[in-house]
Amino acid sequence: MHVLKFGGTSVGSPERIKGLIDIIDVRQKQIVVLSAVSGTTNKLVAIAQALYEYNHVKAIELIDSLHLFYADFVQKLYTDSIYLVQAEVLINHHFNAIRAFTQDLFTINEERVILAQGELISTALFQLYLQEKGVVSVLLPALDFMRTDAEGEPDIAYTTTHLQPLIDSHPEVSLFITQGYICRNAFGEVDNLKRGGSDYSASLIGAALRASEIQIWTDIDGMHNNDPRIVKNTRPLSQLSFDEAAELAYFGAKILHPQSILPARKYRIPVRLLNTMQPSAKGTLITEQSGTETIKAIAAKDGIVAINILSSRMLLAHGFLRKVFEVFERYATPIDMITTSEVAVSVTIDNTTHLEKIRAELAIFGEVKVDVDCSIICVVGNFAASAHGYASRVFEGLKHIPIRMISYGGSDNNISLLVKTQDKNEALKSLHGRLFD
Repeated sequence: MHVLKFGGTSVGSPERIKGLIDIIDVRQKQIVVLSAVSGTTNKLVAIAQALYEYNHVKAIELIDSLHLFYADFVQKLYTDSIYLVQAEVLINHHFNAIRAFTQDLFTINEERVILAQGELISTALFQLYLQEKGVVSVLLPALDFMRTDAEGEPDIAYTTTHLQPLIDSHPEVSLFITQGYICRNAFGEVDNLKRGGSDYSASLIGAALRASEIQIWTDIDGMHNNDPRIVKNTRPLSQLSFDEAAELAYFGAKILHPQSILPARKYRIPVRLLNTMQPSAKGTLITEQSGTETIKAIAAKDGIVAINILSSRMLLAHGFLRKVFEVFERYATPIDMITTSEVAVSVTIDNTTHLEKIRAELAIFGEVKVDVDCSIICVVGNFAASAHGYASRVFEGLKHIPIRMISYGGSDNNISLLVKTQDKNEALKSLHGRLFD
């Protein structure tokens, strides 16, 4: 069984949906996971926001505009009038359901139902298109098998228990379609895996089914060795290890959702990153094997805040770090980087929701300084203790750029450096020249 996930741009137009038939091998047993049509989720978020603000006039205008978009979409997707009529009925059903939320109290539960409509629509339209083309397939609602537990974490055991019987009940079918992103929570309510969750859905499904391969299809030919929007002459990486891919995804590589590697790595399922626009491109293969290059890629993560706690009481103080970390734990704020000295500890965060409360509590321990508008530059590769000279090449490439923090040695797979965001582009270009050109 192969799992193929197609992102929003891959289903972003009628022409691209039609092109999926050329990519999907209908002779091979596989499950196709679809995102919402590109731009749809953002528009659904805007509708929900208008309803939260009790601006029903704006909400209805946004709903009508999106409805018109899909009315035109289906006109271009289907040629047979029988299937076109079915598609129009389907679209009307979903948008009438969304309009119903303008009549009553609007809460987070209604918001989640609205956000689920994008994936429900895209998969239903694709399934209908397959029927028009005579391709046998079955639509499996993700809400029937994808669930999170009481802590909000995906329940792979539940997915396995409920998904496999659905597939087994159609022994004559090779192609299955389902939604990414959406799920039910532990209370049975419609929920989701947060933004970018379609990658996560594909990996969870692959893990649940012990798939032979997970394919993530996007609009770029694999994971590149730097950000192609900023740096010229980047190239796709042919192979990465799970750890390397996870580091790159977490620290800014947009092609892959950071969490999506974890289920695949746990069950050693290869993940292949491929380009819908260039199906013949080799892409990037992610396995337990690292490949031959020592230095693989550079990524950057913006929106970082550095917090420095300076305290003479820290010197030889038992339990000091534990007390500091407990502050971040109380406010459910993850730490990206950490460096320590005899009298100071510096950390970085990317979630500033509780920044002022965190700052106030940390002030008990000493002087607190906060540095905003920072970026983490992450160089990923094989930096095992036995490797010589590679760290010096990284620092040589940044010798003209002020570095706020350095994290090296916590992982064999990355060197992380904190710079001001205004220096990020120059840092990426300079490092690329020093490490790859």
